[in-house]
Amino acid sequence: MQLARMNLKILLPFKIFAEKAGVSRIVAETREGSFGLLPHRLDCVAALTPGILTYETEAEGEVYVAVDEGVLVKTGPDILISVRRALGGTDLGHLRDAVEQEFLTLDEHEQSVRSVLAKMESDFIRRMATFHNE
Repeated sequence: MQLARMNLKILLPFKIFAEKAGVSRIVAETREGSFGLLPHRLDCVAALTPGILTYETEAEGEVYVAVDEGVLVKTGPDILISVRRALGGTDLGHLRDAVEQEFLTLDEHEQSVRSVLAKMESDFIRRMATFHNE
């Protein structure tokens, strides 16, 4: 019996950061805390916060990626993650420092812009859900 696997694609604004097949699990960070994805989990959407994304493949083992804010969408075996910035590496301490220094320090203007965008995104998702349920 062949084990189910997922396909992961991490998108940046102007390029594809990573595209992996055969992913057995993913751990991502949201405002509510970390959560894991396995191949048979129901489809979902999650807003990601700056942090460490972990995924595992048979060939590479555990891989760590520092990601900025973004969105994760799971549909069937496909996981699409869209973030503003991402950094790969093997040193978990270095990646955690990068998240703290680069992704969590925002100027006042950027914070207000992100707040407005978050409100627009949540309103859009709520309206789509209402439309879908009608």
